[in-house]
Amino acid sequence: MNKQKSIGKALLTGVAIFALWTTLILGAIGFMTYFNGVIGRYKTYLNDILALTLTEIDADDMEKCINSTTKSESFEKTQDFLNRVKENYDIEYIYIVKPLNTDDIDNMMNVMAGITRQEAATDFDFYSVKLGEKTGDGYTSDVAAKYLASLDSHETTYFSNKTEFGYDYTGIIPIRNSAGKAIAALACDVSMNNVRKIIDFYLMIMILAGLILGAITIAIAYKWLHRRVIDPIKRLESSSASFVASNKTAETPAELKYDDPDIHTNDEMESLSNSLTDMFNNMKNYMSDLVTVTKEKERIGSELTVATKIQADMLPKIFPAFPGRNEFDLYASMDPAKEVGGDFYDFFMLDDHRIGLVIADVAGKGVPAALFMVISTTLLKNRALMGGTPSEIVGYVNEQLNEGNEADMFVTIWYAEFDLFTGKGIAVNAGHEHPAIYRAETGRYELDVYRHSPICGTMPGMSFREHEFELKPGDRMFV
Repeated sequence: MNKQKSIGKALLTGVAIFALWTTLILGAIGFMTYFNGVIGRYKTYLNDILALTLTEIDADDMEKCINSTTKSESFEKTQDFLNRVKENYDIEYIYIVKPLNTDDIDNMMNVMAGITRQEAATDFDFYSVKLGEKTGDGYTSDVAAKYLASLDSHETTYFSNKTEFGYDYTGIIPIRNSAGKAIAALACDVSMNNVRKIIDFYLMIMILAGLILGAITIAIAYKWLHRRVIDPIKRLESSSASFVASNKTAETPAELKYDDPDIHTNDEMESLSNSLTDMFNNMKNYMSDLVTVTKEKERIGSELTVATKIQADMLPKIFPAFPGRNEFDLYASMDPAKEVGGDFYDFFMLDDHRIGLVIADVAGKGVPAALFMVISTTLLKNRALMGGTPSEIVGYVNEQLNEGNEADMFVTIWYAEFDLFTGKGIAVNAGHEHPAIYRAETGRYELDVYRHSPICGTMPGMSFREHEFELKPGDRMFV
């Protein structure tokens, strides 16, 4: 047998898994919400910087400078403004480039880039750019394609990208001349490392809060489940086990033991406990009743055994029935469907050369049929021995059976008187089966079919029809 598993452990595992999944789902939803919020704030931040910077750019003059690769006074003013923006805002880069193509190399032309005083003092060549200088392999073709596509947009374009300058989140807005043509792209980058730090800090807080909340949830849920489910189930198990154990050792139903689990949860568990208590009490009472019924059944069975013997003794069962008569043979048997039944047969000599034959069947089975059978066979034999024709005898039996027959019992009877000297007989068939006669000259049985008379016991004043038959030497009759 498999080792029994603890329902407490199973429920604790289930609660823990549920709490874990709930925490993960809520954490994922919270993370996505927070991440989108952070990105949204950075988009707004970049858009404000780009919009402010765009107001300080003379696009027509910028176009001339780009085409001639020479710097004008307005160009220098724009450069100075980009430097101040870089100095005062928390950004990685702010710069102007002209996207050229989507090749793998020299796909962008530098225009200007903002630098801080500190950057200028440390490594000016890294942070500064030269007007008209190609970017070489600084931008991949995919990134260059995004810069080039931004020129066709009338809104700020955002994307994250990895270049030789780092992993940044970029906002791009096209610089358009007075004719509305995009002549370059103004871009601003914030480091994704900063975004990652914020997200990592948020994740750490979320994980810590999730672990604490999950542990508290598991503890509370398990305590509640233990009080409302686990403990009641264990009590029910203990009570049931006590009943099973006592059932193995108890010799009488009174010794059966069932400990009341004493559950008061005011829910289905209490209803189950009450139902089980009622069931075990009813089972105990049933077993007590069963013992009584069994004893009564044994007593009735013993009496029925005696009744079976009495009924069998009422019927002739010694064969040959008439040892001194060698001109005919006769045999009969009865096997009741229950201990006692309503079928019966009889045969008796009316005088030295006539014999009376009876085959009958009382409606129903069991004791009622057996009682009706005793009455019927007694009436029939006594009346036949008093003399009279078969129709008179059966008619008399019918009248007697109808008196006080409140149970509406009835019996089918085939009664015949047969002359052993002549081979002729007269029969009355009160609703019984047709007899079968074997003719020695043909070597086969044939039904002796004729119209039935009414069955006995259903209606008084009925007349019964007689039927003549004849048996020749070697013939047989089966009823």
